[in-house]
Amino acid sequence: MKIWSGAALLGFAALATASRVLPRNWDANDYYVLHLDADTSPHDIARSLGMSHEGPLGELKDHHVFIGKRAGHDVVKRELADRRRKRSLGERHALDGVLFSEKQVLRKPWEKRVIPEPLGAIQVGGAERATNPPVQSAVEAQKEIARQLQISDPIFHEQWHLFNTVQLGHDVNVTGLWLQGVTGLNTTVAIVDDGLDMYSDDLRANYYAAGSYDFNDKTDEPRPRLSNDNHGTRCAGEVSAVRNDVCGVGVAYDSKIAGLRILSKLISDADEAVAMNYDFHHNLIYSCSWGPPDDGKSMDAPGILIRRAMLNAVQNGRNGLGSIYVFASGNGAQNDDNCNFDGYTNSIYSITVGAVDRMGKHPYYSEKCSAGLVVTYSSGSGDSIHTTDVGQNVCSSSHGGTSAAAPLAAGIFALVLQVRPDLTWRDMQYLAMDTAVPINLESGDWQDTTIGKKFSHTYGYGKLDSYAIVEAARTWKKVKPQAWFYSPWIHVNQDIPQGDHGVAVGFEVTEGMLKEANLERLEHITVTMNIDHGRRGDLSVDLISPNKIVSHLSVTRKYDESTEGYDDWTFMSVVHWGESGVGTWTIIVKDTNVNAYSGKFIDWHLKLWGESRDASKAKPLPMPNEEDDNDHALIATTTLPATLTTIPPLPSSDAPPTDGAVPTDFPNRPVNAKPTTSPSDSDDQTTTAPAPGAETSTSGGTKTWLPSFLPTFGVSAATQVWIYGSLILIVLFCSGLGVYLYLARRKRLRNNPRNDYEFELLDDNADEEAQGLTEKGSGGGNGGLGGGGAAAGGKGAGRRGGRGTRGAELYDAFAGESDTDEDEDEEDSDDYADVDAAARRQYRDREDGSVSEGSGSPIGVSHKLPGQGRGRRYSGDSEEEHHVVGDDEDEEEDGGEARPLQGGNR
Repeated sequence: MKIWSGAALLGFAALATASRVLPRNWDANDYYVLHLDADTSPHDIARSLGMSHEGPLGELKDHHVFIGKRAGHDVVKRELADRRRKRSLGERHALDGVLFSEKQVLRKPWEKRVIPEPLGAIQVGGAERATNPPVQSAVEAQKEIARQLQISDPIFHEQWHLFNTVQLGHDVNVTGLWLQGVTGLNTTVAIVDDGLDMYSDDLRANYYAAGSYDFNDKTDEPRPRLSNDNHGTRCAGEVSAVRNDVCGVGVAYDSKIAGLRILSKLISDADEAVAMNYDFHHNLIYSCSWGPPDDGKSMDAPGILIRRAMLNAVQNGRNGLGSIYVFASGNGAQNDDNCNFDGYTNSIYSITVGAVDRMGKHPYYSEKCSAGLVVTYSSGSGDSIHTTDVGQNVCSSSHGGTSAAAPLAAGIFALVLQVRPDLTWRDMQYLAMDTAVPINLESGDWQDTTIGKKFSHTYGYGKLDSYAIVEAARTWKKVKPQAWFYSPWIHVNQDIPQGDHGVAVGFEVTEGMLKEANLERLEHITVTMNIDHGRRGDLSVDLISPNKIVSHLSVTRKYDESTEGYDDWTFMSVVHWGESGVGTWTIIVKDTNVNAYSGKFIDWHLKLWGESRDASKAKPLPMPNEEDDNDHALIATTTLPATLTTIPPLPSSDAPPTDGAVPTDFPNRPVNAKPTTSPSDSDDQTTTAPAPGAETSTSGGTKTWLPSFLPTFGVSAATQVWIYGSLILIVLFCSGLGVYLYLARRKRLRNNPRNDYEFELLDDNADEEAQGLTEKGSGGGNGGLGGGGAAAGGKGAGRRGGRGTRGAELYDAFAGESDTDEDEDEEDSDDYADVDAAARRQYRDREDGSVSEGSGSPIGVSHKLPGQGRGRRYSGDSEEEHHVVGDDEDEEEDGGEARPLQGGNR
């Protein structure tokens, strides 16, 4: 029995180690994550790469971590590239089993969603709370609840978000559930943050150690270690603060709480991916109050490993029911930030939660977007969330921002899972949407959806109601598995006009398309798009469904001066929940600000997500890859006509508010507003202006301006213009280059002195030249190469004089001049002029055509000048020129050709 117990402990230890991250030395080592196929051994990979295998990457199947010595490059990618070049040999190698690799780097942690300092003075609305006394009947009801539930926590009466005795109804409506015994039993919420004080008396009893880990300091206890590591503890107190005599209580005060510390130091994507899957069969809900900076100019998303981890969690977490991710929408509203520029909050796997204050008003910081599903209570109107803080018995009265809204929602979802632990991650989203309570209907920010709900980009579908969502969950019929439809990439390639006009492009989704995709009704809509623009903050994007429901996917941002535009960026919307999806979906891109920055709408891609028609045909979504959207030309594409729309700006609920929850200088953004006209009216205000080349659709053939004998390549007319224009430019360039080279060669030949002279006279022994002339004149003989006399004479003269050729001069260049040479130079000096004159006469004779019998030879007048060794030769005669330098034996090697030349000289 002891043996089996020991084996079990070892097994649990091995599983625990697989999920933990070992201490790492980033100064000495590099760390890589590799995705291997099922048949590849990680040990074989380690041997092939000369690395060590650290272990599996958390819960991500077939993903492994490898350690190598620090290098300045990606060793694995280089080895894989080299292996791909050798695959033609046909022999399988271990590296052939690598499906994906990524070298890990340390990066800054994401930012906590703490309450930002307002940009201007706040009209303090807390005066109403201070001057208006609590409603006495509500105070009595609160006391009775505390008595029945034995709640003696000292600040419970201050926890207005649980029971508001001043603004009646502005709380999460949870006490009725507590009285029913729904307190979060048998559920666990993981706080992914900067740590959790498990030694706080308010959290100790509910702390879940097995689901906790410190990914910053690589220890089992995610204790707060930095002076500002209080964010996670406060969030944890909102969820699971124990019912005792310390501080207050959590909304699910009998739930377990785990801590995953990732926000206090530099971290890698691999570590964050492990954290997002950590113990995901027991950690049911992950509360995440962090993300990219809320500065109104950042646009960032999780890396590929983190996206894979989140997909893995919704597919396999909670034993296949799916982990539930809750994200704070962000605190950048006063910076014109929008939660659709955050790749976590606009993920279809996240429940994005915004904030309202204790008066039900929209606070100055809470970001809005089409991806926001619900809101719940947080700081504003002069008050904050009262909860636990770091320390054994320390409380906080200043917790707030959307950081406080997200964990409050997570605690409410824990209550739901207590009564319905079989719900899937999508069931939870359905329930949140279906039971949310619309607020501030007079704001003008609401639109009616096709399923009878109201949606606001500020409040989502409304505020969470704990009692309503739990009661609905009791009888909820689970939805069928997920299905999806992808449109082809839709090419637009049209300049975006500035001002009121926008580029509108529609794509028709047919019933047949959705039937083939096994998609019955919609939940999420995602749009991936590419726009080039000189100032990204000037852009806004709207999506209009076939039912004329509008999603503001993107809004203008005053601080966003990026020149990168939208590069395969994905926006998400929950506005169209419950629609059929059949009909024309229209996307409108506007460049509202008239300035020096312009842009072009390149292309977009529509994805519809929802419930499947036939559950038996449902299939899991494949893991995302880095190359998914790399080459739009190689995947299904189409080109559709674009129009210029003059739909007026939508009236905004962002006008300077009258409540006390926002700064007095809160920006007015009319571009975020909704239409003042009905959707049918907007159709009459649309003028057609086809985009250049955007003339084809999926139903028709490609229009073309080309003659029938030229290929169209199956692309749009605009693309054809680019293709054939490029070909013409290439032909013109090559032709011009050829003409230039031809003319340059002719010029070079004309200016080459080798072509003007048959030979040149060298300054040599004048006596020998004179003697040669005399002998030549008296000896007669045929001139030219055919006669051979000149050649023989030249050679003979060269040998006899010793310096009769240029070759001889070069040969003697390194030798000292002999006395004989000096004497000869003196004797020849008087005769040089005569010889030079003779040479000029010979050249003029050749120009006049007065040549000797051997004029057919290139050296046709050589019989007049015996100094043949002095003549300039063509490049083809270089061998003969070198022979002059040799001794007499060279003549014998010339064979039968040399002897006639010598005889000719005789």
